[in-house]
Amino acid sequence: MEAQKSTKKISDKISFIAFIIPFFAETYKMNMQNAFFYLKKYGGWDYLNRHWWALHTDSAEYAAKDLYEYCYENGGLR
Repeated sequence: MEAQKSTKKISDKISFIAFIIPFFAETYKMNMQNAFFYLKKYGGWDYLNRHWWALHTDSAEYAAKDLYEYCYENGGLR
């Protein structure tokens, strides 16, 4: 039972990340590769991996904005 919960959580995390990165890219007019590198360079990737559970409970727009603001606070450009 515990293994099923763990597998489901991993699957949910992968699904959310696979959804939010293209959404982030489209929202901020980036291609997928640039969006990924932007998130990686300015800490958004780590933030996403640590806080995906909270981010996925909000609207996609809010989650993308939250990621963008986090990156901006870490040197990302507006």
